[in-house]
Amino acid sequence: MKFTRDQLGWEPWIEPLAEDELSDEHRHALVDRARAASPYFRLLARDPAVLHARTRTDNDIFHNTEGGLPRGERELAATAVSRDNGCVFCASVHARFAAHHTRREDDVQRLLDEGTAAEQDDRWRAIIDAAVALSETPPRADVAALRELGLDDLAISDALHAAAFFNWANRLMLSLGEPR
Repeated sequence: MKFTRDQLGWEPWIEPLAEDELSDEHRHALVDRARAASPYFRLLARDPAVLHARTRTDNDIFHNTEGGLPRGERELAATAVSRDNGCVFCASVHARFAAHHTRREDDVQRLLDEGTAAEQDDRWRAIIDAAVALSETPPRADVAALRELGLDDLAISDALHAAAFFNWANRLMLSLGEPR
């Protein structure tokens, strides 16, 4: 399947809960009731405590607006990691957000089309490289390169949190099903 910004479906390999089976505890764990329509989130709802912790972490990384890295560049980090890990579904979601929040559709599309080594400006190159480095074993991130470009500790932390979270999220999604 090709990397894209199009909205994709996802087919689970384990049967998710049906929407009408979701209890109040499950719905609370979803954090956002609209997620009940997603088979991925309904599958994760089988363990409400883990889903709730996962979703709160996701929301804090990407929606916390008090300083740090702009939302679009957090989405860029998630897109780069997803591209590198081969998670077409996550890359499509976060590429849409990155393009929307940065208004750099061509640069995001180049990342999807050509991969994480595609030409980018210095700031995006440093964010992409740091994010992708966390996919390696052992992980390594060039914090100095980010700092040289003027990112403060909170912005660096935001980039690395987004990348680390999506290294985990990609593996979880890819082990439970596949995009369609």
